[in-house]
Amino acid sequence: MVVERLFLSPSRGEAQRECRQLELLAGQGVVGDRHFARADWSGQQLTLVEAEEIERFCTHTGRPNDLSLTRRNVVTRGARLNELVGRQFRLGSCLLVGVQTCEPCRTLGQRLANEALSAPEVVKYWLGRGGLRANVLVSGTITCGDELKLIEVHEDAA
Repeated sequence: MVVERLFLSPSRGEAQRECRQLELLAGQGVVGDRHFARADWSGQQLTLVEAEEIERFCTHTGRPNDLSLTRRNVVTRGARLNELVGRQFRLGSCLLVGVQTCEPCRTLGQRLANEALSAPEVVKYWLGRGGLRANVLVSGTITCGDELKLIEVHEDAA
């Protein structure tokens, strides 16, 4: 389970910038990203998506592979992100908690629609595959190549 690509988007509608490293602040998110220090919805601090799901979509629609197309901050490989909802995990020096799945929105549908797939079909395709929304519990950095490490919570035996 590894971080393959990192992105941030400084403002709404602006092209994403690929980064080698992201700085995250606890309770605020990705420094420099358009969602930094906002709390409009749960899990707005960081978004993650599986590279395998993006590649599957590109193959399904005949597009060239483009790991930036979902506009998520972190693209992972080898991690089943839906399984991290409610779980704490480490990426780089950051401690994160999976808040909820990152389901597709109408904007994603419109942006990825083409002659092969309408906007509503794009949204339907990405249901359950859109990635994960996470909150930052401990500030730090995430770098390409970092491994995702699940935090195991051990309960004391009574």
